[in-house]
Amino acid sequence: MWWPIATFRAVNKFFGRSLKLRRTNRAAAIALAAVLVLGTAAIAVARRTGDTATPVPVVVELFTSEGCSSCPPIDTFLRKVDMLQPIKGVQVIGIEEHVDYWNQDGWVDPYSALEWTNRQDAYVMKFKDKTPFTPQLIVGGAQEMVGANTVAIFNAIRTAAQQENVRVSVQPGAADGNDARQFAIRVASAAGAGKISKADVWLAVTEDGLQMQVTGGENNGRTLQHASVIRSLEKIGSLSDKDGAAFTSHPRVKFKSGWNKSNLHVVVFVQDHKSLRIVGAGSSKVSS
Repeated sequence: MWWPIATFRAVNKFFGRSLKLRRTNRAAAIALAAVLVLGTAAIAVARRTGDTATPVPVVVELFTSEGCSSCPPIDTFLRKVDMLQPIKGVQVIGIEEHVDYWNQDGWVDPYSALEWTNRQDAYVMKFKDKTPFTPQLIVGGAQEMVGANTVAIFNAIRTAAQQENVRVSVQPGAADGNDARQFAIRVASAAGAGKISKADVWLAVTEDGLQMQVTGGENNGRTLQHASVIRSLEKIGSLSDKDGAAFTSHPRVKFKSGWNKSNLHVVVFVQDHKSLRIVGAGSSKVSS
């Protein structure tokens, strides 16, 4: 395959940089340079494949940072997948989680938080990685990707969709003023997700359409566009395969004034406490 000169320049730029711990290694950086070249083609191929009639939600988490020069290509790739939904029979729920360990290098990522770094650390322990790195994709809480091999990413998403999952329903209720809304959450019996001793039910608020002009650090001078960025995350309950009844909840979700409510989603996912596999998910726009 022919690569543009700009791609080779990007590869040379990656080779010339000494990457620190908690960052992308050189092999991953080379692969990332190919994302912009291969990503669109891979999405087109994915559209022609897949054979499931009923869409199955699959959560794809991306640990990223605006201070990481290797991250923008995979941010763009996930944003396109989230918008185009190229895999038949699958609803990809992309979530960007911005870590905070890049903030000391000249740019403080406004979307970053220690909470998302700690969440990545839990995956690091699970996958026995030596150190966290960005960009890192986690598909369905079960498969770790360096964020560059688009074919492997689509295969991982299909594999996650074929697992036993529980159905999750998220229905918006009446608005409670301008800063809150109630939602009706229903999770079918966990018995449908195989053997799990305990699973946590998480509620996340995400916002899409975000972009930032970076004025410092490795991405200085670039305008970055993001996939759905996580704004908040809270555990609203738990269940196990011994529970015969469905889990229901009616949480009141608060929104900060700086969030664009027309671009907000509430995402609910059920994550096995031990394996971290996400065994069910659902989402809803906050406002229509």
